Amino acid sequence: MVENQRQGASQLLRSLKPPGHAFILGVTGPPGTGKSTLVDRLIEPYRKRGLTVGVIAVDPTSPITGGALLGDRIRMASHAGDGGVYIRSMASRGWSGGLSRATSQVIQLMDAAGFDVILLETVGIGQSDIEVVSVSHAVLVVLMPGLGDDVQVSKAGLMEVGDVYVVNKADVEGSDSMVVSILGVVRSMKTRSPPVIKVSALTGEGLEKLGAAIEDVRLKFERGDLGLRLRSIKGMILETAKWNMMERLGLVSGEKADKLAQLVVGGKLTVDDAAARLLR
Repeated sequence: MVENQRQGASQLLRSLKPPGHAFILGVTGPPGTGKSTLVDRLIEPYRKRGLTVGVIAVDPTSPITGGALLGDRIRMASHAGDGGVYIRSMASRGWSGGLSRATSQVIQLMDAAGFDVILLETVGIGQSDIEVVSVSHAVLVVLMPGLGDDVQVSKAGLMEVGDVYVVNKADVEGSDSMVVSILGVVRSMKTRSPPVIKVSALTGEGLEKLGAAIEDVRLKFERGDLGLRLRSIKGMILETAKWNMMERLGLVSGEKADKLAQLVVGGKLTVDDAAARLLR
C-alpha cells in the first residue's frame, strides 16, 4: 500500500508512533561487493540474541521496463522461514542515492511493527549517491579488491560517510593492499577514525570483529544518543519531502515536463523559461 501510494497509505503513516525503536544500519557500496551475502551473515548474530530483524533490500529498476529482479531475497533464503526476520525487496524505481522512494516510509512501518534492527541494503552505488547515510543510524561501506585503481578509494563522497569500512572477499588477491589504502584515507580524517575490517562473507572470516564494531554504534543508539536519532529522522523528513515535491511538480509522471518540452520545440518557450514554469 505504501510503496504504491494506494488509498489509505497517508492515513496509515499518520497513525504510527514516531520512529525511534529500531536501530537502522545502512549497508552500501559499489555493485558486486557482496552486500547481500554480508547482510545475510549479519542477521544471524542478532537472532541468536533474540533481536528481531527487518531487511530492506533495494534493487535497481530497469529504465526501459520499470521492473526489477528483486533477487536479494534469494541470497538470504536461509532466514526465509524465521518468524523473527522480515525481508522486503524494493525496486528503486529510478530514485537516486541507492534507495527507493518509499524507503523512509517502510522504515517507519518496520519500526512501528517492533523490529529491533533494520538492515538497509542499497543498490550498488557510486561515490556521490550516498542518501543512505541520511536515514541510517550507522553506515557500513562495503568494498572489495579489484574495483579499480586504489586512487578511487580516496575520492570524496562514499569514503566520507562510513561508520565502519569493510573489505569483503578477504580471500581475493589484493585485499591487504585495499585495507592499507582505506586506512590511509581514514587516518587523514580529522574528526573521526572509523574502523576498517577485512572479512569474508562466504567463509565467516572477520565477521565476529565486524559484529563488535557495529555493536559499539548500536549501543550508543540504545543509550539514547540524540544525534544518531535526529540524523535518521531528519533524513526521513528530507527524503519524503523530495518525493512530495517531485510529485507536486509533475516530475514523477513526467507529463508536465513533456508538455513544456513541446512548447520549447515549438519555439514558444526557452529552456530556462520552461524550467522556471515547471517550478511554479
